[in-house]
Amino acid sequence: MQPFIAPVTLTGCHAQLEPLHTGHAQELAAAVADGELWNLWYTSAPRPENIGAYIEAALDMRARLHAMPFVIRVMRDGKPAEVVGCTRMFNVDPANRRLEIGHTWHARSVQRTAINTECKRMLLTHAFEVLDCIAVEFRTHWLNHQSRTAIARLGAKQDGILRNHTRMPDGSLRDTVVFSIIASEWPAVRQHLQFLLDKPRC
Repeated sequence: MQPFIAPVTLTGCHAQLEPLHTGHAQELAAAVADGELWNLWYTSAPRPENIGAYIEAALDMRARLHAMPFVIRVMRDGKPAEVVGCTRMFNVDPANRRLEIGHTWHARSVQRTAINTECKRMLLTHAFEVLDCIAVEFRTHWLNHQSRTAIARLGAKQDGILRNHTRMPDGSLRDTVVFSIIASEWPAVRQHLQFLLDKPRC
């Protein structure tokens, strides 16, 4: 039986999404060190010395739960260059044709560029137009205002807040904000994302 989600490489003008593997460890360690992203306590970015365990956990999620973790490469002169982050399709529900996009982090040097917008557009295009999803979710920490703003900017709508939803590594309890895009909204969202990518600053 063909799995609902399978490894795929997605390439755009600004970024390429490539299935994660153990050989990405050194590049990911360099990317996460750009901005010391692990110091943002509300994100999932690992410390450089924990990259091996981070990759192992992501690949275990892929094997058991049919998630699909990706590394993000920046495109330079039309060719994929260095790794600048990670993202993931997960919480895959084949019966109901739903999934979540998350576990996303970007090196500081590419934050507030077109890369996040284009990666989300590629993932959403794959979800809605290849996998025929009926909905795609995004979730983030209530206190991660930058992430909440970025998700809303994509065109996702806030569904609600899950109070005391999960326990963070430091023991604190996370209130999770849930957003989604549904299939009927995708054509307008796709047009909106293309507009954002066409703007000069992108």
